[in-house]
Amino acid sequence: MTYESRRLAGILLLLIPTVEFGGASILTLLINDPGYMENPLRQNLWRAGHAHAGVLLILSLVLLRYVDEAALSDGLKRLVRLAIPGAAILLPTAFFFSVLNADAARPNAVIYLAYVGAVVLAIGLVTLGIGLIRKGPEAE
Repeated sequence: MTYESRRLAGILLLLIPTVEFGGASILTLLINDPGYMENPLRQNLWRAGHAHAGVLLILSLVLLRYVDEAALSDGLKRLVRLAIPGAAILLPTAFFFSVLNADAARPNAVIYLAYVGAVVLAIGLVTLGIGLIRKGPEAE
């Protein structure tokens, strides 16, 4: 594993407790805030934001094991290393900040960041996939 991948893995591991804290915060709202339960939209988007953050951070860690083996330029490897964690920021941000108001009936314009995050995620995944396929059998 290269220094760049190892450093990013360390940073991601340090960020995972923030997702744990978010889960504890949502649990606290479920238990102590009846208003949270009265807004299904907010409840669902916050749950989705929390889930996306955790899954995408773990996916980022897993994919770092493959980036250095891919037949990609250094610039494309950097893109892949940053795209997946970037999506782990953009998607939850869209879900959380689009319904900050406790009585929100619909998401605000911040929800469009989810589309940006999805595109960034797809670019990173497709780029890495192509790079791994291009590597060919000589990698074994």
